[in-house]
Amino acid sequence: MNKYTKLGVSALCGSLAAVSTANAGDLSVSGGVDMSWISLPKAETGNPIGIGSNYTLSGSGELDNGWSVALSIAATNRMAYSTTNVTVTVPSIGDLIVTQGGTGKGIDRMDDVTPNVWEEAYGTGLTNGIQTVNGATTGASIEWTPNMMPDGLTARIAYSPDVTGAPTADKGASGSAVNSGSSGYDVTLVADDSITGMAGLTIGGGYSEFERTHVGQGDASDTTVYATYAIGGFTVGYQWSEADLGTTTGAQQYDNDGYGITFAVNDDLSIGYNHYESEQDNGTAANVTSEATSVQIAYSMGGASVRLASSEGDNMAYQTTAAYDRDMTVLSVSLAF
Repeated sequence: MNKYTKLGVSALCGSLAAVSTANAGDLSVSGGVDMSWISLPKAETGNPIGIGSNYTLSGSGELDNGWSVALSIAATNRMAYSTTNVTVTVPSIGDLIVTQGGTGKGIDRMDDVTPNVWEEAYGTGLTNGIQTVNGATTGASIEWTPNMMPDGLTARIAYSPDVTGAPTADKGASGSAVNSGSSGYDVTLVADDSITGMAGLTIGGGYSEFERTHVGQGDASDTTVYATYAIGGFTVGYQWSEADLGTTTGAQQYDNDGYGITFAVNDDLSIGYNHYESEQDNGTAANVTSEATSVQIAYSMGGASVRLASSEGDNMAYQTTAAYDRDMTVLSVSLAF
């Protein structure tokens, strides 16, 4: 997104001052708004006009010892807090990220990487309810991206001392809760065509595990693998994932399959098809599969984008009544500032 204000700052993180003085850096603000009109023939639509807004504060600077630091604070619709990331880049080690909010770190960045031109099949307004892989970074965590890997191979290792802990302020603690103290880790690998040896082919995967301290529950784990292949204007991809909740009653496991294909007509216009299935294992014969399918068109004009999606969902939120079978069409206009 485009920067619309910039301020000089002398330091990004007070805790780093004892290590080395930070040189003056930049603090910028970026943001955008999404406006939509939705039609839900099988459900009561009410007012079909929707607005979503977001902004991100971003800062960066460099220490005297050659380390660089970066800060980002994101807020979503109606100024709701989302995520804070502090990234320290050490030339001989790589990137160390301290994060709160858990968005897009660890295996969560791989929750659904099937190709689409706007949103996931279930993310266009079908009232989601589909369980993907979240990993151990849903609470505060530390992630390391080593820089000594071979060219084309990216590894990340994340750790959280308490996966269920709520975001807290400096010198704060999340306190006790169900599963409090449940530590966990994520490991992810991505190999591009420098490693795969086939132009346009990218493969990736991840594994996450965290212990549950609540009585009657076992350790939880998430696993995923995927592949995407780009040739000409086409991109195709497939992903499998499994989320094992470590529970013995109710929902216990989710097995997911998704695939997509997109085509870039030109630099501004793209079309795509995306499908996703998720089977909920209840430990009984009454397992339920949620399915979502979407056809999408996206057109961009500088900082503005127009998107149109026609989507269909069956057994959304793993419910089998007719109310959870949905068809929808949504028109969206996005502006970036």
